[in-house]
Amino acid sequence: MTAAADIVTDAAAATALHDAGLHGITYWEVMSWTNDEWARIGRHEVERALDALPTPPGTGLSPHAPYSLDVEPLQEIPDIVRERGGRIHLHLGEAAFEREGDHVPGDPWHERRLGSFRELRGEGIGVGAAEFVDQLGVLGPDCHIAHGVYMTARDRALLRARGTAVALCPRSNAVIGLDEPPVAAYLVEGNAIAVGTDSLSSSPSLDPWADVAALHRIARGQGYANRDLSARLVRAATLGGAHAMGIDTGPDRTGYLAVGALADLAFLDVPVGAVDDTLEHLATAGEGTAAATVVAGRVRFASDRFTAETGVRIPV
Repeated sequence: MTAAADIVTDAAAATALHDAGLHGITYWEVMSWTNDEWARIGRHEVERALDALPTPPGTGLSPHAPYSLDVEPLQEIPDIVRERGGRIHLHLGEAAFEREGDHVPGDPWHERRLGSFRELRGEGIGVGAAEFVDQLGVLGPDCHIAHGVYMTARDRALLRARGTAVALCPRSNAVIGLDEPPVAAYLVEGNAIAVGTDSLSSSPSLDPWADVAALHRIARGQGYANRDLSARLVRAATLGGAHAMGIDTGPDRTGYLAVGALADLAFLDVPVGAVDDTLEHLATAGEGTAAATVVAGRVRFASDRFTAETGVRIPV
């Protein structure tokens, strides 16, 4: 790994990316605030926590999910972040009840001024969670979502229209008993996708190549037959992640190999017999193959085999 979106809830963990010298975004997670508590102390506490995050890397806020925050914090968090030039991340389409129910597109449900997504559902309003957060101004090119499992074609089109990427976390979904994400639909329809592991509380490991392999299997099972599948998933794991975090542009751009981009590299130990089809090997059996990583031109990790065969050592 050379960059990551790290969602933290404990100040003691807020410096992890900074201390490791990795690129990416540190997101302070925000959840469980009611409208009243948010107005009284919540906004102040969250702004203080955000401003305390060390830089580099970049910073942002992660409103946990549409169902874990009331309307006021969901509506104000994007303003807090955008005033500071930061990023937004949230879980969306992770719970089945976020799916759109009986709902007429264009119904002015937002004019009822209900206090939360759960309150909307309690009133029998079937608006989907994606439309709900979009009406509050959360979605945009500076936002990426995680999971995106329970998303209709209209939801996916909304993400494309807003320039919002989705980080797919298939192994975590399987552990907690969710359905498979619509990987083939995201690919066919042209959504911006990235690869996420979620945390060790719901994932067997933090190796993104294991999730790439799961996405490959799911996409084939859903009928995606194009020969570009491996290449597109490798791209999702590299440039897709950088794009989701907004670090694929500007003077410190990364996520791909090009003149002017940062020298962020991952060396992978691929069997000799797989050299002719390296992308296929990585997309189906890349787990555990990381041999070394270089971040901004500096070796940050190297396996014993890598150092023995290349003579490269990690500088101290």
